[in-house]
Amino acid sequence: MRMERADSTLSKGWYVGPWNSDLTLSIGYANVGIDEPHLHTQITEIYMVAHGNSFVRIEQETISLCAGDVLIVEPGEAHTFTDSSSDYFHFVLHTPGLVGEQARAEKVPVARSRLGL
Repeated sequence: MRMERADSTLSKGWYVGPWNSDLTLSIGYANVGIDEPHLHTQITEIYMVAHGNSFVRIEQETISLCAGDVLIVEPGEAHTFTDSSSDYFHFVLHTPGLVGEQARAEKVPVARSRLGL
């Protein structure tokens, strides 16, 4: 058994993944939708909204998220959050879970223009 708790002083963070366990996925959280246009080359990103609402831009489409929603962003899909409520909180899963430089290298920044922003 293992229990992890979010650090409410941080905008986002990671609970567990291959860097500190035998899991093959990474589990994290955020209490704000981060506006950082990027794509992942290998990772499928799964957002599970626990509280509040947010807007995320995926390629040329804006998606409204609210508590109870699950959003799956496939590898190669450019995305960013554009706004979120003050009470927003989501969990995020990365699969496969990557470690260190491999994880950093596969997150590719994209121009805001690709998202129509």
